[in-house]
Amino acid sequence: MKMHSTKVKKKTALVIVNFGGPRNLDEIPAFLKSLLTDQDVVRTPFPSLIHNYLFSRVAKKRSKKVALDYQMIGGKSPIYEDTQAVAKQLQNYVPYPIYTFHRYLPETHSNFMREIIEADIDEWKIFPMFPQFSYATSGSIARWFSKKLPSHITNNMFWLKSYPCQKPFIDLFTKRIRNYMTESHILEKDWLLFFSAHGLPKKFVEEGDPYQRECELSYNAIVKNFPKCKSLLAYQSKFGPGQWLKPYTIDICKNIKQISESKKNVLFVPLAFTSDHIETLFEIETEYMPVIKDMGLNAYRLQAFNDKPDWIKAIFDLLSEPCPLLPNQMLVRQK
Repeated sequence: MKMHSTKVKKKTALVIVNFGGPRNLDEIPAFLKSLLTDQDVVRTPFPSLIHNYLFSRVAKKRSKKVALDYQMIGGKSPIYEDTQAVAKQLQNYVPYPIYTFHRYLPETHSNFMREIIEADIDEWKIFPMFPQFSYATSGSIARWFSKKLPSHITNNMFWLKSYPCQKPFIDLFTKRIRNYMTESHILEKDWLLFFSAHGLPKKFVEEGDPYQRECELSYNAIVKNFPKCKSLLAYQSKFGPGQWLKPYTIDICKNIKQISESKKNVLFVPLAFTSDHIETLFEIETEYMPVIKDMGLNAYRLQAFNDKPDWIKAIFDLLSEPCPLLPNQMLVRQK
């Protein structure tokens, strides 16, 4: 009697990973401590014990100032709610379970670990809400997974590492910018597109981090669709001493009249941010745009994708593309 083998279909799940922002003012100290003691983000030559002690103190000291900034944007970061909303809406597109992970919200971690460990899943797809890869963002999350989750789970985690110039991402940005121009009743030729990405220490790039190269890939792919505009790319949110990626956004703002080539309308484009948060709602709105307005130019800000339906569809399209997924360990920086 001839036997026929039946191939068992793997049970798949998706994990959407993001930065995680404080959901209220009380979560700010824990959020900052988790962020600043992450040695993929803040790198020092100190042993972990000393590093964690020093930067726990820094986090405590900075919490009061940062709380004032968050009060100006409603007392919380929208990142958590946006990510949860994205996962809920994306569930209408995919037939498998979707989980979320928030790197710097430690209060959410135990529940995440319990759900992942108890889930009956064979293969995990990981989707980062960071279009451009850095060891300080997606790489940090991959390290967290490798340290905190059982190996039988992390060995079956596969990432869409980044998508800096994939068509769904570029098309969405292009559509968003073009719609903003149309709704503003301002011609393309009258705009300066000011792409501002989150900064990164220059040393990280010199050590092999691809973030700057991927930001440039995104920038070049988008601006070629707007040949009549003036455009530029800069980096914001520098923290601590040392050189970061240049040009700095604030320096460009201070010299905008020399750069704008008579363009009167400046549109900030959040190149590396898929969700609005402190860097866009506070930093761009209150620190950068007023400088440009003081120069006699018009300053505008393009919203991030947040939880809009076209972003949900773009994520589904990105996950549907036949691109290779990388094992979790390949995203972990070798110290």
